[in-house]
Amino acid sequence: MAATRTIELRTEVPGPRSREILARKQRVVADALTVSLPVVIEEARGATFTDVDGNTFLDFSGGVGCLAVGHSHPRVVAAIEEQARRFTHTDFTVVPYEVYVALAERLCALAPFSGPAKAAFFNAGTEAVENAIKLSRAYTKRPAVIAFEGAFHGRTLLSLSLTSKTHPYKAGLGPFAPEVYRVPFANDYRGPDPRTALEALERALVTQVAAETVAAIVLEPIQGEGGFVVAPRDFMAGVRRICDDNGIVLVVDEVQTGFGRTGRMFAIEHYPVEPDIVVTAKSIAAGLPLSGVLGRAEVMDAASDSAIGGTYVGNPVAQAAALAVLDVIEEEGLLERAVGLGEAIRARMVGWQERFEQIGDVRGLGAMLAIELVHDRSTKDPAPELASAVVQHAAENGLLLLTAGIYSNCIRVLVPLVIGDAELDEALEVWEHALEHALRA
Repeated sequence: MAATRTIELRTEVPGPRSREILARKQRVVADALTVSLPVVIEEARGATFTDVDGNTFLDFSGGVGCLAVGHSHPRVVAAIEEQARRFTHTDFTVVPYEVYVALAERLCALAPFSGPAKAAFFNAGTEAVENAIKLSRAYTKRPAVIAFEGAFHGRTLLSLSLTSKTHPYKAGLGPFAPEVYRVPFANDYRGPDPRTALEALERALVTQVAAETVAAIVLEPIQGEGGFVVAPRDFMAGVRRICDDNGIVLVVDEVQTGFGRTGRMFAIEHYPVEPDIVVTAKSIAAGLPLSGVLGRAEVMDAASDSAIGGTYVGNPVAQAAALAVLDVIEEEGLLERAVGLGEAIRARMVGWQERFEQIGDVRGLGAMLAIELVHDRSTKDPAPELASAVVQHAAENGLLLLTAGIYSNCIRVLVPLVIGDAELDEALEVWEHALEHALRA
C-alpha cells in the first residue's frame, strides 16, 4: 500500500487563481514587495498550506522562521480568539493588562540570565533590536555599536545600519545611522577563523572606535539571512571576554534562532557565555506581530521614564498567542523534536553532499540547518543560480524552500517543528529530486 502523500498539486504552479490575484497585486502593491513563491495562500495547518487553486504544499519556510509551532495551531488560535473577545488594545502604558506581565514572567524565567531579568515588548524584531541598543546606550552612556559582516538585524534605520547585506536591503537607501562599526564574523567554512576574527575586533577598538565609546556589540549566534553561519564557540567566548574587559553590553539577536529552533529555547544556550540582552521575535507569537527584549535587570532599568514604548507594543492578542506558544513548546516536547528533526535532516544533507559536488557545506544547530551551493569546492565560488534553480523546482513540486546567505547561494530549513515524520520524508524527497534536477547529478 502506497504511503499517503501530503503534497497535492491540482494545477500547474502557479495556478490560474494565483496568477489572477498576483496580476492584481502588480497594479496596486509597491513593486519592492516581491514574492518568493508565486502562489496565493488560502489556508494552512501545521507544516502545510493550501493555495487558492487547491494545491497543497509542504512549508520549509515557516513564515521565515515565525512558525515553530506550525500554522494555525489549535491552542494558539483558541488563545487569540479568547483574548480578542475580551479586548484587543489599550496601550499597556496607559491601561495595563495581566497578559503582558504573565509573558514577561514566563520569558524571564526561561531566559539565559543567572541574575534578575526584566522584559519589554515591541512589534517586530527590528524594533526590538533598536530598543536593545537604546537600553545599552542608556546603561553605558556611550554612543557606538559594533556589528558583524553577514549580519541581519532588521530594516528600520538603525537596524538597517547594522544589517550587512547590501543588495537588496541597503543599496540606495542611505544615509545610515552614525556610530555603527562592522567587523568580520568567524566562519568555519569560509573564514576567518575565530582567532583572526577576534583579532580584527580588538584591532577595530584601536583603529576604528575607542572601546570606551562602545555601548554594545550585537551578534546572532547563528547568522540567519547571512546563511545560517554558526558562531564558533571560541569566537563567542572571545566576544564575551572583550565585552567584559571594556564594559560593553553584549546583545544577542535571537529573532530567528529563538523558541526552540536549535533544540534549545535560545541558541545562546549552546555556548558557555551569558548575554546581557537577548532580542526575540518571529516564532514568539506564531506569526502575530510581537517581539521582546529580555535582559539583565540593571540594563533594562537604565532608560528614563517613557524612553521606550509605542502605541501597539506588547499587543494583548499577540501576547496571548505567545503564552500559548510556550505551552505548546513545553507540552509537546518541541525542543526535543527540534533535535530529532535536525539529526534526520542533517543525515540527508550529508548524504547529498557526498553525491553532489556543488554542495560545499552543511551546517547549523538542531533543526536550523542549511546547505551552501558552490561551483567548485576548492575555490568555494558561490552558485546562487543553482540555489534558485533548486528552490524553483521544489516549489513546482510542492515544497517551499528559501535561500539565504550574503551571496544568496544557501538553502535553509525553517520548518515548523510540528511536522510529522511522513511529511518530513516527503519534503526531503522533493528537495532531493530538485537537487538532482538542478545539479544534473
